Amino acid sequence: MLPWKRLLRPLTALLLTAVVAVVPAATAHAAAPSSGWNDYSCKPSATHPRPVVLVHGTFANSTDNWLAFAPYLVDRGYCVFSLDYGQLPGVPLFNALGPIDKSAEQLQVFVDKVLAATGAAKADLVGHSQGGLMPRYYLKFLGGAAKVNTFVGIAPDNHGTTLDGLTNLLPYFPGAEDLLSAATPALADQIVGSAFLTKLNAGGDTVPGVHYTVIATKYDEVVTPYRSQFLTGSDVHNVLLQDLCPVDLSEHAAIGLLDRIAFHEAANALDPAHATSTNCASVFS
Repeated sequence: MLPWKRLLRPLTALLLTAVVAVVPAATAHAAAPSSGWNDYSCKPSATHPRPVVLVHGTFANSTDNWLAFAPYLVDRGYCVFSLDYGQLPGVPLFNALGPIDKSAEQLQVFVDKVLAATGAAKADLVGHSQGGLMPRYYLKFLGGAAKVNTFVGIAPDNHGTTLDGLTNLLPYFPGAEDLLSAATPALADQIVGSAFLTKLNAGGDTVPGVHYTVIATKYDEVVTPYRSQFLTGSDVHNVLLQDLCPVDLSEHAAIGLLDRIAFHEAANALDPAHATSTNCASVFS
């Protein structure tokens, strides 16, 4: 075997491992049924008139990614829903691996289902990691802007990731990028400079009519550099978690899975009329 081929396998494995790291070990077992959300009999209230659709990240699923945040919103009176997307044949539990444009089509169908069930005219979206990126395709190319009021991305890879520079090594290993594209298209789509990202970001990051919020952490080890997560547009609120609470050490997984400071700021974005200051004390809110 040629030397580059011997190196290709561990390089690919390392790329996969870096992304798998965003999912807690609990994902290895069958996801437990959600409790308190995905209730299609839920009707939005006058206080919270739009249902919230939660969009998980790479290798995650509709339950494990939201075990903390979905109940957080339900307790505050929201109708909350989450979907599984981006499944690959023969790969159970681990989702968001298929082509991201096709995943956006699944989101399109799901949002229509939620709106039909709740009777709401529009929904709000909150996504973690790839879930903070993929809906932008839906908003821009699949008519989502007419059906979404607010979109919150938590640690999204809006302009791709270098995985701390690791993806810069791919051109030195012939076949590596083709291998990623064939085996896990979503990973290839999320690399800086991919054809998917070039199309998505051409002509501007945002579309009119949607309120965007991005919540990032400077300790993100998966989406690097972390400032590449931020969007540019006339209706964008970019937030660095450490500006809200300097001692918050959450990295890529924790900010979406369990960080109540990030949750509080996301809730502010969903209901700006009743927003309260987000700070270190928000862990108790």
